[in-house]
This record gives sequence, structure tokens and C-alpha cells, in this order.
Amino acid sequence: MQNQTITYQDLEQKLLSSKHSYNMEKIKAAYEYAADMHEGQFRKSGEPYITHPLAVAYIVADLELDTDSICAALLHDTIEDCKDKTNLDILTKKFGTEVADLVDGLTKLTDIHFENKETESIENLRKMFLAMSKDIRVIFIKLADRLHNMRTLSAKSESRQRSIALETMHVYAPLAHRLGIQRIKTELENLALQYLDPIGYDEVRKDIEHRYGESKDFLDNAKEQVSSKLKEMNIKFAIEGRVKSIYSIYKKMYNQNKSFDEIYDFYAIRIIVDTELECYTVLGIIHEMYNLMPGRFKDYISTPKPNMYRSLHTTVIGRQGIPFEVQIRTWEMQEVAEYGIAAHWKYKSGDADKENISEKLKWIKTLIENENDAGDADEFLRPLKIDLFEDETFIFTPKGDVISLPYGSNTIDFAYSIHSQVGNKMVGAKVNGVIVPIDTVLQTGQICEIVTSASSKGPSRDWLKIVKTSEAKNKIRQWFKKEKRDENIIEGKNEIERELKHYGKAYTEEQKNEIIENVAKRSGFNDVDDLYNNIGYGGMSVSKISGRLRDEFDRVVRDEEDRNAKPIDAVVTTDSDPQSELRREKQKASGAMQSVVVDSIDNCQVRFAKCCNPLPGDSIIGFVTRGFGVSVHKYDCPNAVAGLKKDDEKDRWVTVRWSRVSLEQGDNTSGSFEAILRIYANNSMTIFADISALFADMRVPVHSINSKETSGGGIIINLTITCRNTSHVNSIVEKLKKLRDVIDVTRGFS
Repeated sequence: MQNQTITYQDLEQKLLSSKHSYNMEKIKAAYEYAADMHEGQFRKSGEPYITHPLAVAYIVADLELDTDSICAALLHDTIEDCKDKTNLDILTKKFGTEVADLVDGLTKLTDIHFENKETESIENLRKMFLAMSKDIRVIFIKLADRLHNMRTLSAKSESRQRSIALETMHVYAPLAHRLGIQRIKTELENLALQYLDPIGYDEVRKDIEHRYGESKDFLDNAKEQVSSKLKEMNIKFAIEGRVKSIYSIYKKMYNQNKSFDEIYDFYAIRIIVDTELECYTVLGIIHEMYNLMPGRFKDYISTPKPNMYRSLHTTVIGRQGIPFEVQIRTWEMQEVAEYGIAAHWKYKSGDADKENISEKLKWIKTLIENENDAGDADEFLRPLKIDLFEDETFIFTPKGDVISLPYGSNTIDFAYSIHSQVGNKMVGAKVNGVIVPIDTVLQTGQICEIVTSASSKGPSRDWLKIVKTSEAKNKIRQWFKKEKRDENIIEGKNEIERELKHYGKAYTEEQKNEIIENVAKRSGFNDVDDLYNNIGYGGMSVSKISGRLRDEFDRVVRDEEDRNAKPIDAVVTTDSDPQSELRREKQKASGAMQSVVVDSIDNCQVRFAKCCNPLPGDSIIGFVTRGFGVSVHKYDCPNAVAGLKKDDEKDRWVTVRWSRVSLEQGDNTSGSFEAILRIYANNSMTIFADISALFADMRVPVHSINSKETSGGGIIINLTITCRNTSHVNSIVEKLKKLRDVIDVTRGFS
């Protein structure tokens, strides 16, 4: 029932036909209350809003969660969207504490707003994991909510479609995977891909239809052959076939640069039996029937994935010369593969082992622990990307236990994953019985042994630069925080003083103390020593407070030249002849040198990167070019993001900042910076006239304009304009959004 409108009768029928017992009276009361609260509200598609909570509850019921989860799904938007009608206290009285807590947890994931979109996204993630650590049902319902929103995403504007699809692909699909809910993960990926790369999605879909059309009987024949053989062996089984999902094929083709013909697990059959022993028996039968493809056998029964997935996978060559994958698992493994942690959740199965559940959710608690030592959003997001979204490596202890680590982890990460004291006392490591350097990166299947010594003086500060996992970094920081405060204070003080010396001006001891005291207060520390200690043990890097340091330094130490600096008089031209363009480029280059300060290089040529057109007020970073000075990019510019990941370019990225002059000019100077705006609008006859009139009224020069029609009958207009700073461009954007046919306006990249 993916694309049809769900009614309460549909939900009721599904719950009554379930093998679980539900409190239908309570669920009906929750539905009636939600319907009353959402009365008169409609979705972008025009449907009554209550259809959304009903669809979410239906998906939650499909996960076979409990009565309170169904009620919370029905009520999940009432606090946020019906604030004038209801509140948490009312929900508690009507439906109990558990339902109210679930609704509250879901509301907290969406009721925060930040000026900085990146910070908003990261803070939402932080809140999500905090909510998960308290009650995992919150994220089950949130995933159901996101799944239905993705199913109905076509009603949104094109810019919102892409934004929501991107967040789904980067956060919600990996989260569903980490929780083992494969059916939701697969659908989220396929839906998101339709909006992120519709052309690529369509190409893969057509390839699948073409291949499947050529050999549509292949799966049925393979299933029949295997079934006949298993019946001969008197094995009780169930068998099903599937074609690989569009996103899975897309990912292999585009990420691994494979052709469609190189996808060997396009076809798969799944065999479900009663016991583990029968799994291996069936595996032997399959290998006897078909030729095995070398290197394509995986045993996830003896070595489960971190999301609890267990199964045998083997790829064989069919009798028509077509390769196909065979998955073999028990009924219990099948349930876990479909529903993940939900298959074991204590609210679904009252006799579930709570300690076992807690152990399976340990990775969530590890992320939350890391939050306590994260200096800012970046410090939280970095380990999140590593620990949650990267591929795993499986390492054996000498006793045969399996430790799962993110890909690229080393022996120090392995030591701290066993226990804090093992890492703190580590003096060496052996891999497969051979002594190796402690920064050796581990590979799946290796046996790692940690060598410890009671006389060890503890970890080295350099380990913070070596380890991969947030767990290891967190434990190392905790050791230094507890054991080496005096040493940390000295180290932190030295780092801050080194930063101040980069500013190139003399200062007195009194001025230095005033600067650092003010920065400590602005950063939330009780005194300067706490700031020094935090930097010394690695809880915060100096780069994270460099902006505050520079602000205080300029305020306290600034000289007469800074105080009397005059604004830049910009010459703005809209001529199209080459000479005018040349004059404009020279003016921009001159203005750039006065507008941007490169902390580590004096009197260098500065240019603004045309790929992102940074404005005063944007977070920026500089790239030292070969022969053309420093190119200034927005910090979130795709070229900057990609360049910072390249080892051979890391040293060429430098810290830059807007000069006080450029930031203080405000609205008192003429515009001297370029910005690219992307307007999403209805393709009306007056849209260009309305936009032109607005720019003329605001006296905003336009340097270039182009447009293209969208498949839905809309239009995307790209403009390059002159403006002063981020405040100026934001005011332009807001006025554009008020035009009759404009749907959305964003700043774009070239």
C-alpha cells in the first residue's frame, strides 16, 4: 500500500490481522484525537493532513511495534502543528506517559531552527541520537515518518525535493541500515535517488527492465531447480527470488565504476530454513549444483554484521551462464534482516533480554558519550560520519571474539574498543602473531593482540592524530583530562600563544591576558585554566576559537591604521565589452586584497573563487594557487570540501578572514561583490518583468541571467548580481520570495 491513501479502516484491519495483541480502544482514541487536532489542515498534495499520521502508523504497524508506538505515530505531529489546541500534559493525561514521551521525543527532533543550515542539520542529528538513547522507538517512528514523506515528495518544490532527498540519503537510509531495517533502507535509497539523479535512476531502471525482459524466466527456473533438489533431501524450506534494487546497482556502477554487465548479484534467490545446521547443509547442496564464483562467498552467520544481520551469501553460475546470488538463512535471521533491532525490541516481545538489547544499542551510547567532549557541531559530526556511515572491518581477538571497527581503523582503535585500560597501557601490537607498528591499519579477518605493560605512562598526545574512531579519541582525551591537567594547561597556553603570534602585531602581557580571559568567557569556561586544559587534552582545537581570538585581538590591540581604515569605493560595471570586463576584474582583485586577510601570508594577491562567490559574512577558506595568489572560497564550497580531502592539497589550504573594514561597511557602501542566485518559479509571462522591476527598484546590478524549464512546467532562473554582503543578499532573497510566481530562492554555486 505504498502509494495509496491509508484510512483508519486499513490500519485497523492490519492490526487485527497481526499475530500480536493491540489495545484497539486506545489506538482508536488516538486516531480520533489526532483527526480532531488536524481538522482543517492539509498537506501540499491537497490531502487532509490526517492521512500522513495514518500512513506513518501503518508503516509502524508493519514493523510490528507495540500499541504505544502506534498511538505515538498517530499523534506525532500534534504538539508541533497544533500548539494552540494541545500540549504534552494533555497527551500524558489522555494516553499515558510512554506515549507522551515518544511524541515529545519526536517533536524535539524537528522544533529547532538555526540561521546556519549546516549547524541546524548537525544539531538535529545530535538530538536524534539523544532521543534514540532514551527510547529506540522514537527513531523507528521517525524513519516511518521520513519514509511516507519520501513517498509523497513530489508535492514539494524542486529545491525542497533535493534538500530532503539529500538528507534522506546521507542520514536516514544509513541509519535504517545501521538498525538493520533493510526494507525501509532500500526504499528510502531508491526514492531519494529519483530526486537526486533522475537521469541516472532512469538509465538503471531501463537497464534492469531490458535485462529482466531478456531472461524473465531465469529466476523461476533457478527456484524450481533448487526447490526440487531440497525436497529430495527432505529439507523443510521457503524460497523466494528478487532482482537487485535500482540504488544498489547505481551505487556499484557509479561509485565502483562498473558496467551493468559486471553486476554479478543482479539476480538472487533466498532460501529460509529452520536451523543454522541446515543453512550450511543447503550451502553444500548449492555448491554441488552450480559452479561457485571465486571470492564471492561470505559467511555472516559466524561473523555477523554490526546491525545484527546474519546470513550465508554465495554467488554461483546458473545453467544459462548467468550469475546469481544465493542467500541462506533461518527464519529468525530473516526476521532480523527485514526488521533489524525492531525484531528484538522489548516492546514487541516481552521476554526479550534487556541486556542483549542494550548491548546491540551500545554504538548509540558511544556517540552520545562523544557529544559531551565535542567542542562544537563539527566535533560531533566528524565521529558520526566515521562510526555510523562508513564500512566496517571485522577483527578477531586471540580468543576468537569478533570486534567490528570502521574501515581504516588501526591497532590503537582496536585496543580501546576492548577496554580503556587496555588502550591506556598499550605499548605494542601483534597482527597474525607478528609485531607491527601501533598505527598499522587493520584488515578484515586479521587476528590482533595488544601488548600492554603495567609500567606504561599512558597514551601519547600524537595518538589523537592517529586513531580513527570517536571511542578511542574520547577515551584518550578523558585520560589526559583526568591525569595531566597541569601538563594540559601548559600545552594549551603554548598553542594559544602560537596562534596570537600569527597575527603579526606586538602586544603586552596585560593585553594578552585580557584577550584570553574574554575568549574563555565567550567560550563558556569558568576561567582561563579551564580553556587551556580543554585545548591541551584535545577537547577543543585552537582553530575552533580562532575567530573569537582574532576578534578580541583586533579590539584590544588594533592600531591607528585599523581604526582609520576607509571603506573601499567599488566601481560596478554592467558593460559587456572586454575592456569593461577587464576593469571590473581588476577592481574585484583590488577589493579582494583589502577585504580579506590571509593570516599566514603577507601582501599576497587575493581573488574570490568564481565557483562559489563568497560574500562578507560567509565562512571562508583560502587556497594557495600556483602563480595567482590565494583563491578565497566559501567553506562549504564543493571545490573546497573536495580539496580538503586530498592529501596532496591539504597544506595549500590556509586560514583567511574578512577584514574589519569589509565587515563594517554594512549598507553605507556601494556593492562590490558578486553572488549567484537560483530562482525556482512558475513559468508565467510576467516572471522576468517582475524580477527586473524588483532589481531596478533595489538598484541591484545584474551581470548575467539564464534560465531553463523544468519537467513540471516550472522554470529555474540563474542570476549573477552585485551586492555588499550576506545581509544584503539575504534581503534581496527575501524580497524575491515575495514575488507572486516565485517558489523558492537560493544562493548557488557556478
